Amino acid sequence: MNDPITIRRLYGRRQGHKLRLGQAELVEELLPRISVADTGPLDAHTLFGADLPLQLEIGFGAGEHLAGQATAHPGTGFIGCEPFLNGVVGALSHVRDGELGNVRLYMGDALDVVERLPDASLERVYLLHPDPWRKARHAKRRMVNHGPLDLIAAKLKPGAEFRLGTDDPTYCRWAMMVMNQRRDFVWQAKHPSDFLTRPDDWPETRYERKARRQGHEVWYFRYLRV
Repeated sequence: MNDPITIRRLYGRRQGHKLRLGQAELVEELLPRISVADTGPLDAHTLFGADLPLQLEIGFGAGEHLAGQATAHPGTGFIGCEPFLNGVVGALSHVRDGELGNVRLYMGDALDVVERLPDASLERVYLLHPDPWRKARHAKRRMVNHGPLDLIAAKLKPGAEFRLGTDDPTYCRWAMMVMNQRRDFVWQAKHPSDFLTRPDDWPETRYERKARRQGHEVWYFRYLRV
Protein backbone atom coordinates (compact mmCIF):
# COMPACT_ATOMS: atom_id res chain seq x y z
CA MET A 1 0.00 0.00 0.00
CA ASN A 2 2.81 2.37 -0.79
CA ASP A 3 2.36 3.32 -4.43
CA PRO A 4 4.24 6.56 -5.15
CA ILE A 5 1.96 9.58 -5.39
CA THR A 6 4.48 12.38 -5.23
CA ILE A 7 4.87 12.51 -9.01
CA ARG A 8 1.54 12.83 -10.78
CA ARG A 9 0.22 13.73 -14.18
CA LEU A 10 -3.26 14.77 -15.26
CA TYR A 11 -4.44 13.14 -18.48
CA GLY A 12 -6.97 14.54 -20.95
CA ARG A 13 -7.95 18.01 -22.08
CA ARG A 14 -8.19 20.77 -19.48
CA GLN A 15 -10.85 22.60 -21.51
CA GLY A 16 -13.63 21.53 -23.87
CA HIS A 17 -15.90 23.98 -25.69
CA LYS A 18 -15.13 27.70 -25.74
CA LEU A 19 -16.61 29.61 -22.80
CA ARG A 20 -19.50 31.98 -23.33
CA LEU A 21 -19.22 35.55 -22.07
CA GLY A 22 -21.14 34.87 -18.85
CA GLN A 23 -19.07 31.80 -18.15
CA ALA A 24 -15.83 33.67 -18.71
CA GLU A 25 -16.99 36.34 -16.27
CA LEU A 26 -17.59 33.67 -13.61
CA VAL A 27 -14.04 32.42 -14.09
CA GLU A 28 -12.61 35.91 -13.92
CA GLU A 29 -14.69 37.24 -11.03
CA LEU A 30 -16.07 34.42 -8.84
CA LEU A 31 -13.39 31.76 -9.15
CA PRO A 32 -10.59 33.88 -7.62
CA ARG A 33 -12.78 34.57 -4.58
CA ILE A 34 -13.44 30.91 -3.80
CA SER A 35 -10.32 29.24 -5.15
CA VAL A 36 -8.14 27.04 -2.97
CA ALA A 37 -4.58 28.39 -2.85
CA ASP A 38 -2.04 26.55 -4.97
CA THR A 39 0.49 26.23 -2.15
CA GLY A 40 0.67 26.16 1.63
CA PRO A 41 -1.09 24.28 4.42
CA LEU A 42 -4.88 24.10 4.34
CA ASP A 43 -7.49 23.76 7.07
CA ALA A 44 -10.99 24.99 7.82
CA HIS A 45 -9.75 28.38 9.01
CA THR A 46 -7.56 29.09 5.99
CA LEU A 47 -10.36 28.00 3.66
CA PHE A 48 -13.47 29.34 5.39
CA GLY A 49 -12.31 31.48 8.28
CA ALA A 50 -14.12 29.27 10.77
CA ASP A 51 -13.81 25.88 12.43
CA LEU A 52 -16.19 24.07 10.09
CA PRO A 53 -16.36 20.33 9.47
CA LEU A 54 -14.86 19.58 6.07
CA GLN A 55 -15.87 17.38 3.16
CA LEU A 56 -14.12 16.98 -0.17
CA GLU A 57 -15.19 15.85 -3.63
CA ILE A 58 -12.65 14.51 -6.11
CA GLY A 59 -13.60 15.30 -9.70
CA PHE A 60 -16.97 17.00 -9.24
CA GLY A 61 -17.94 17.07 -12.93
CA ALA A 62 -20.39 19.93 -13.44
CA GLY A 63 -20.89 20.37 -9.69
CA GLU A 64 -24.46 19.12 -9.19
CA HIS A 65 -23.58 16.74 -6.37
CA LEU A 66 -21.20 19.22 -4.72
CA ALA A 67 -23.80 21.98 -4.79
CA GLY A 68 -26.51 19.63 -3.54
CA GLN A 69 -24.43 18.58 -0.56
CA ALA A 70 -23.41 22.16 0.20
CA THR A 71 -27.03 23.29 0.10
CA ALA A 72 -28.12 20.48 2.40
CA HIS A 73 -25.29 21.12 4.89
CA PRO A 74 -24.73 24.88 5.18
CA GLY A 75 -22.67 24.42 8.34
CA THR A 76 -20.09 22.26 6.56
CA GLY A 77 -17.25 23.46 4.37
CA PHE A 78 -17.01 21.73 0.97
CA ILE A 79 -13.85 21.50 -1.12
CA GLY A 80 -14.36 20.56 -4.75
CA CYS A 81 -11.46 19.54 -6.98
CA GLU A 82 -11.79 19.30 -10.75
CA PRO A 83 -9.03 19.68 -13.37
CA PHE A 84 -11.28 20.59 -16.28
CA LEU A 85 -12.34 24.18 -16.82
CA ASN A 86 -15.80 23.47 -18.19
CA GLY A 87 -16.65 21.47 -15.08
CA VAL A 88 -15.40 24.27 -12.87
CA VAL A 89 -17.63 26.70 -14.75
CA GLY A 90 -20.62 24.45 -14.05
CA ALA A 91 -19.83 24.42 -10.35
CA LEU A 92 -19.37 28.19 -10.33
CA SER A 93 -22.87 28.58 -11.76
CA HIS A 94 -24.28 26.45 -8.94
CA VAL A 95 -22.36 28.43 -6.33
CA ARG A 96 -23.63 31.72 -7.76
CA ASP A 97 -27.23 30.62 -8.19
CA GLY A 98 -27.40 28.96 -4.78
CA GLU A 99 -25.43 31.71 -3.02
CA LEU A 100 -23.24 28.99 -1.54
CA GLY A 101 -20.66 30.51 0.76
CA ASN A 102 -19.48 27.13 2.02
CA VAL A 103 -17.80 25.93 -1.19
CA ARG A 104 -14.18 26.27 -2.27
CA LEU A 105 -12.90 25.08 -5.63
CA TYR A 106 -9.55 23.86 -6.89
CA MET A 107 -8.90 23.47 -10.60
CA GLY A 108 -6.26 20.78 -10.59
CA ASP A 109 -5.27 17.44 -9.10
CA ALA A 110 -7.30 16.71 -5.98
CA LEU A 111 -4.36 14.97 -4.32
CA ASP A 112 -2.46 18.27 -4.37
CA VAL A 113 -5.15 19.57 -2.00
CA VAL A 114 -5.64 16.42 0.05
CA GLU A 115 -1.96 16.14 0.96
CA ARG A 116 -1.97 19.71 2.36
CA LEU A 117 -4.87 19.09 4.75
CA PRO A 118 -4.25 18.03 8.35
CA ASP A 119 -4.51 14.34 9.13
CA ALA A 120 -7.94 13.26 10.39
CA SER A 121 -9.55 16.50 9.20
CA LEU A 122 -12.17 15.29 6.70
CA GLU A 123 -15.61 13.96 7.56
CA ARG A 124 -16.34 12.64 4.08
CA VAL A 125 -14.63 12.19 0.72
CA TYR A 126 -16.58 11.67 -2.51
CA LEU A 127 -15.28 10.03 -5.69
CA LEU A 128 -18.16 9.84 -8.14
CA HIS A 129 -17.85 8.33 -11.61
CA PRO A 130 -14.08 8.65 -11.95
CA ASP A 131 -12.41 7.98 -15.26
CA PRO A 132 -12.35 4.16 -15.45
CA TRP A 133 -9.16 3.85 -17.52
CA ARG A 134 -10.44 0.57 -18.90
CA LYS A 135 -7.20 -0.65 -20.47
CA ALA A 136 -5.11 -2.83 -18.17
CA ARG A 137 -1.96 -0.84 -18.88
CA HIS A 138 -3.70 2.29 -17.57
CA ALA A 139 -4.86 0.74 -14.29
CA LYS A 140 -2.32 2.70 -12.25
CA ARG A 141 -4.00 5.93 -13.35
CA ARG A 142 -7.18 5.03 -11.46
CA MET A 143 -7.86 7.00 -8.31
CA VAL A 144 -8.82 3.79 -6.53
CA ASN A 145 -5.29 2.56 -6.00
CA HIS A 146 -3.42 2.10 -2.77
CA GLY A 147 -1.27 5.23 -3.10
CA PRO A 148 -4.17 7.70 -3.31
CA LEU A 149 -6.21 5.63 -0.84
CA ASP A 150 -3.38 5.74 1.71
CA LEU A 151 -3.48 9.53 1.52
CA ILE A 152 -7.28 9.72 1.68
CA ALA A 153 -7.35 7.37 4.65
CA ALA A 154 -4.83 9.53 6.51
CA LYS A 155 -6.96 12.65 6.05
CA LEU A 156 -10.30 11.07 7.03
CA LYS A 157 -11.35 11.13 10.67
CA PRO A 158 -11.99 7.76 12.34
CA GLY A 159 -15.57 6.85 11.49
CA ALA A 160 -15.60 9.22 8.51
CA GLU A 161 -16.96 8.09 5.16
CA PHE A 162 -15.50 7.48 1.72
CA ARG A 163 -18.13 7.35 -1.02
CA LEU A 164 -17.51 5.93 -4.48
CA GLY A 165 -19.94 5.82 -7.38
CA THR A 166 -19.41 4.25 -10.81
CA ASP A 167 -21.37 2.89 -13.75
CA ASP A 168 -18.37 1.13 -15.25
CA PRO A 169 -18.24 -2.65 -14.63
CA THR A 170 -14.45 -2.73 -14.93
CA TYR A 171 -14.03 0.01 -12.35
CA CYS A 172 -16.63 -1.60 -10.10
CA ARG A 173 -14.74 -4.90 -10.04
CA TRP A 174 -11.39 -3.14 -9.64
CA ALA A 175 -12.64 -1.01 -6.74
CA MET A 176 -14.10 -4.00 -4.94
CA MET A 177 -10.81 -5.88 -5.33
CA VAL A 178 -8.63 -3.00 -4.13
CA MET A 179 -10.87 -1.95 -1.25
CA ASN A 180 -11.19 -5.55 -0.09
CA GLN A 181 -7.41 -5.62 0.35
CA ARG A 182 -7.49 -2.77 2.84
CA ARG A 183 -8.02 -2.96 6.57
CA ASP A 184 -8.56 0.77 7.16
CA PHE A 185 -11.95 0.89 5.41
CA VAL A 186 -15.10 -1.11 6.15
CA TRP A 187 -17.70 -1.54 3.41
CA GLN A 188 -21.15 -0.62 4.68
CA ALA A 189 -23.17 -2.82 2.32
CA LYS A 190 -25.08 -5.60 4.03
CA HIS A 191 -27.31 -6.58 1.09
CA PRO A 192 -27.02 -6.18 -2.72
CA SER A 193 -29.62 -3.43 -2.65
CA ASP A 194 -27.31 -1.37 -0.44
CA PHE A 195 -24.99 -0.62 -3.34
CA LEU A 196 -27.55 -0.76 -6.15
CA THR A 197 -29.78 1.97 -4.72
CA ARG A 198 -28.66 5.59 -4.45
CA PRO A 199 -28.93 6.81 -0.83
CA ASP A 200 -31.39 9.64 -0.21
CA ASP A 201 -28.57 12.01 0.76
CA TRP A 202 -26.63 11.32 -2.46
CA PRO A 203 -27.69 13.98 -5.02
CA GLU A 204 -28.00 12.68 -8.55
CA THR A 205 -25.74 14.08 -11.26
CA ARG A 206 -26.31 14.60 -14.96
CA TYR A 207 -23.64 12.01 -15.66
CA GLU A 208 -25.53 9.45 -13.60
CA ARG A 209 -28.83 10.18 -15.35
CA LYS A 210 -27.09 9.85 -18.70
CA ALA A 211 -25.64 6.49 -17.66
CA ARG A 212 -29.08 5.20 -16.73
CA ARG A 213 -30.58 6.41 -20.00
CA GLN A 214 -27.90 4.39 -21.77
CA GLY A 215 -28.96 1.32 -19.82
CA HIS A 216 -25.98 1.23 -17.47
CA GLU A 217 -26.23 -0.02 -13.93
CA VAL A 218 -24.88 2.35 -11.28
CA TRP A 219 -23.13 1.16 -8.13
CA TYR A 220 -22.91 3.14 -4.89
CA PHE A 221 -20.18 2.26 -2.40
CA ARG A 222 -19.94 3.57 1.14
CA TYR A 223 -16.89 2.82 3.29
CA LEU A 224 -16.16 3.90 6.86
CA ARG A 225 -12.64 4.78 7.95
CA VAL A 226 -11.53 2.59 10.86
